[in-house]
Amino acid sequence: MARKLRIQYPGAIYHVLNRGNYKSDIFADQGAAHAFVQTLEEAVERYGWRLGAYVVMRNHYHLALQTPEPNLAVGMHWLQCTFATRFNRLRNERGHLFQGRYKAILLETEQDWARVADYIHLNPIRAGIVTPEHMGQFRWSSLMRFHKNMKFNGLSSLGWLHTHGVQDTPQGWEDYIEILRGKHAEAPASGDVEGGELSSGWAIGSAAWKVQTLKDALPDVEASVSSE
Repeated sequence: MARKLRIQYPGAIYHVLNRGNYKSDIFADQGAAHAFVQTLEEAVERYGWRLGAYVVMRNHYHLALQTPEPNLAVGMHWLQCTFATRFNRLRNERGHLFQGRYKAILLETEQDWARVADYIHLNPIRAGIVTPEHMGQFRWSSLMRFHKNMKFNGLSSLGWLHTHGVQDTPQGWEDYIEILRGKHAEAPASGDVEGGELSSGWAIGSAAWKVQTLKDALPDVEASVSSE
């Protein structure tokens, strides 16, 4: 079966995610999580990505990023292959780490980017790893980096944070964390529903934008869009 097309264009925004092979806990120890974040930092700098948010959980990861150049596929290939090589060498193992191809869901607007960033940053709280009172302290999340001003090259909230009406300042991040706490308090069990919506299909956006995006990607094929 032919693989689905990766739609790439300058400035594209994506929600990228993948899980461990057979849902294994590949990031269960701190060494593996640290190695993945370090490799992610290298990929972001190497390919010039704008990484808006990330989280590394026990058996999966989420990224919300923009590609100024149409290079998601080559960058993700480098990221996952490089991490797998380092992981297997460290443990003297071999084999596939991830369950298959990563998902890359296109996002139409900065508001969509913000929704995904919020969902990513709430992952550790919804999983019960940290409490709402300690939101912003999960080590393997961009929220901790932003909150403690520990950003690396390419990690930037430019493009999505302003949709919440806050700024990239110490007070702005305190205000953003309060926004997240409010979202969690209002609907603590909504993560599965929202996660399903933000993690399925090929794109999140208006029907007209989806049609045009497909037409641009497949100019010789009549575009059709499902109701996803």
